[in-house]
Amino acid sequence: MNKGVAIALSSIGLAQALKIPVHYAKTKEWKPDLFFASGGMPSSHSAGVSSLTTYIALQKGVRTVDFALSLVYGMIVMYDAQGIRRQTGELTLKVNDLDELIDKINEDDPVEFEEKAPDPLKEMLGHQPKEVLGGALLGMLMGFAGYQFSKKR
Repeated sequence: MNKGVAIALSSIGLAQALKIPVHYAKTKEWKPDLFFASGGMPSSHSAGVSSLTTYIALQKGVRTVDFALSLVYGMIVMYDAQGIRRQTGELTLKVNDLDELIDKINEDDPVEFEEKAPDPLKEMLGHQPKEVLGGALLGMLMGFAGYQFSKKR
């Protein structure tokens, strides 16, 4: 398998796995299903593209087209992860609240509606900027480690 692909996929897997203990440290709630969830700390999107970009920079150099493509692609992915996808998740929360309000109205009960605060691990599709940064740092470490490991072989 291509070493860059292997390093990027390993970074994504590690980032997904790290979401479980990070969530536990914050909430004292053990949720192994977070391995398959989007959102949360660290961003696996950022980890994957950052590890690949770091590996390419060390392997081929920063003056190559390979590095330029990976860097620009990575920047777009990270921007999207914390921008557009995050906004979509917040909009989803509002729609879910409206659905609950409609259900209460149809029950002929007095409507007491309280808007819910966002829960990034359940309803968020994207990432907070610190989650993107955490994933990017993890990815850079994985890219460096992958380069060092492949260099010794």
